[in-house]
Amino acid sequence: MSNHNLKLDMANLELAKQYLVSAFLSLEPSDCLISFERKCGCGFISKDVQEFIWTYCINNSDYNYYAPYLKNLLKKLIKEVESSGGNVLDEFYERYADYMASLTEDAPANGSSWIVKRVSFLFNDVPSHWGQMQMVVPLQCSLNMLQGDTGCALWPSSLFLSEFILSYPEVFTKKSCFEVGSGVGLLGVCLNHVKASQVILTDGDASSLENLKLNLEMNKIENLDVSLDKSDCSLCTVQCIPLSWESAEESELWQFQPDIVLGAGVLGNPSCLPHLVKVLLILLTRRKPISSKPNSNRDTDRKEDCSDVDSTESSKAKLESSNLKSLLEQMATGPVALIASVIRNIDTFNCFRKLCSQNNLDIRDITRSIWPFNLLPYMDSYRRSDVHLFLQSYSK
Repeated sequence: MSNHNLKLDMANLELAKQYLVSAFLSLEPSDCLISFERKCGCGFISKDVQEFIWTYCINNSDYNYYAPYLKNLLKKLIKEVESSGGNVLDEFYERYADYMASLTEDAPANGSSWIVKRVSFLFNDVPSHWGQMQMVVPLQCSLNMLQGDTGCALWPSSLFLSEFILSYPEVFTKKSCFEVGSGVGLLGVCLNHVKASQVILTDGDASSLENLKLNLEMNKIENLDVSLDKSDCSLCTVQCIPLSWESAEESELWQFQPDIVLGAGVLGNPSCLPHLVKVLLILLTRRKPISSKPNSNRDTDRKEDCSDVDSTESSKAKLESSNLKSLLEQMATGPVALIASVIRNIDTFNCFRKLCSQNNLDIRDITRSIWPFNLLPYMDSYRRSDVHLFLQSYSK
């Protein structure tokens, strides 16, 4: 079954089956899938439900799945059906026996293991995406967290900010966007989808940057691999750039004049915060020295953009107009940063807030005032309520 046909079929599935397939593609925990399987069968994993799982999930030859994940899922699925007195499909027994013979118990702990998660954004009843059922984003992620591949993992902050981008594409369309700590590249894919005028993706870790480029290729996004000191790349929509916060110089970042700076999950390491704040300060204060006439035209263009967004009915359906207007007015007068983070250590966050204050960077929590649509309702492993979204700007 092709990916195209899968999308067409998804449009005709009831909600529980949509969630089941989406949870499977994103490799959600087995217990989450078992719960959706019960819902599909009205509390019981019937033969019809098992055949659906086999066709749409386990036996879908268009995808290469992580074998230890399938082994664990089949084990729990078989146990669930047997414990309720049902009959298990022979195909499930046969596939599970194959995995038992070929996989060892410690296979998931293999340090070189990589998986491809396919994140499905579901646009049911989302005004900004009328007529579009879903958007599937394949992302290669590393399981090797013990050896530092944190930049190659998918984190809640990135999921939340990607929901925000897709919920309110008007905010990012025709805007120049610069991401610090791009990781697996999910935000870059979303920004490209909503037609940002330019997307600069950066990371200081070489392995993360290579994986980021691979993920862009998987999502059929052409990107240009450039260095910070190369200034002749402005025509490329998506750029991947190595950026070390510690060694970044103002002169190197001069060429980038972003409208929006984005960061997801970048507040975890206290020792990196001074360097991060330095980069944010450069990006949020530098403006190109232009004459009064072009500057007037630029302001006019920005005002027109704001008017377009204010008049969009899709935004009014979810945002309070005063909150959206306030955000757009700040964007019209200068660049802003949107930082999404789970506050795991309040002392670390307070350190970041203090550094921002010392450098005249305003920071405001806008999580509750501008709330994105729930585009990942099937992800039990993703707790949206843990994530905060902060708006930053330079206080002149």
